[in-house]
Amino acid sequence: MYETWRWFGPKDQVDLQDIVQSGASGIVTALHHIPPGEVWTADEIGHRKSLIRTSGMALHSPLNWSVVESLPVSENIKRQSEDWRSHVENYKTSLVNLSEAGIDIVCYNFMPILDWTRTDLAYQLPNQATCMRFDLVDFIMFDVFLLKRPGAQEDFDEPLVEKARARFSACDGAYKKRLTNNVISGLPGGADTMTMDQISDHLNLYADIDEDQLVRNQTDFLEIIAPHAEKLGLRLCCHPDDPPIRLLGLPRIMSTEADYQRLISTVDIPANGITFCTGSLGTRADNDLPTMMRRLGDRVHFIHLRNVVREHKQTFGSFHESEHLSGDVDMAAVVSAIVDEETRRKSLGRSDHSIPFRPDHGQDILDDLNRKSQPGYPAIGRLKGLAELRGLIAGLEYKAA
Repeated sequence: MYETWRWFGPKDQVDLQDIVQSGASGIVTALHHIPPGEVWTADEIGHRKSLIRTSGMALHSPLNWSVVESLPVSENIKRQSEDWRSHVENYKTSLVNLSEAGIDIVCYNFMPILDWTRTDLAYQLPNQATCMRFDLVDFIMFDVFLLKRPGAQEDFDEPLVEKARARFSACDGAYKKRLTNNVISGLPGGADTMTMDQISDHLNLYADIDEDQLVRNQTDFLEIIAPHAEKLGLRLCCHPDDPPIRLLGLPRIMSTEADYQRLISTVDIPANGITFCTGSLGTRADNDLPTMMRRLGDRVHFIHLRNVVREHKQTFGSFHESEHLSGDVDMAAVVSAIVDEETRRKSLGRSDHSIPFRPDHGQDILDDLNRKSQPGYPAIGRLKGLAELRGLIAGLEYKAA
């Protein structure tokens, strides 16, 4: 398993020197300053790649831009609206430029509007560490009583709506404002610029698009993009919905094993693959992650390893992000399945037998609490997670040898 680390670029509070000290050498990054739908030019890609390489040389470490996360799929492509075909052509051009730069793994998602959703970005644990949390009752309070989305109340069980109503009546304005900012942090524009009216406008654009239509739109996209990527020697990997459940009335199509089986069978070529995120998929109690890895492993091109504590007995409910080895995801069983898949690939002579993974998210601990890095991406919390995963992987690989 190849160790990588997500880096949000020069403005990231966790810098390349921190990454070198973690021991990871693969950098997972993106050109976040380029809007979705526009071309990633060779110059922009080359500048970022050179910055990573020269910084590594200065630190006596072989840093390498290994994975793109993410080359975003524009909302126009997801909706097949306006100039979506030109956005697809721009996507193809960006893939050409990435291929010529020697970057061959591209992560993306097909979530309408939302990249991720949490209700608390700094949930305090008993040991005073903080983590990201999704409280379903808080989310219902936002959706039904703050955003006041038409039809929202019908999307949830009545007892949960009543709990949200009581909480809405009891909490103060500061709580409501913080909740609103937390939820819309995963929306385009973020908490600093999005208004409730703008959120409603975004949602209205999907009013006539259900799951079936979004699947058709994704298939149309992949029928163009995946063969193009295959010719370029690239591997595309679709990230699951986060969290994997319908939110804000928006369709969700990458939440279960059946969704991924449909994805890879519809456009059945190696370039059309999976980002296997144990945190996103692990929030659903009906997702058997070790079994999913064994069944889907042939097309897993990139892995996110993180853990969650499910605060529910139903299929889905509230959850918070835990230490990497101590949540409800059986991380040892998942990593064992990954090691077996790598062994299988190596026996077949596959060049991609070492699958890149990154320690995904982490709890804010120690100096993380003062650094104020990207939510979910602290330095020390992820380093702790990487150390735990590194030990687990070493033991399983030793046993398999």
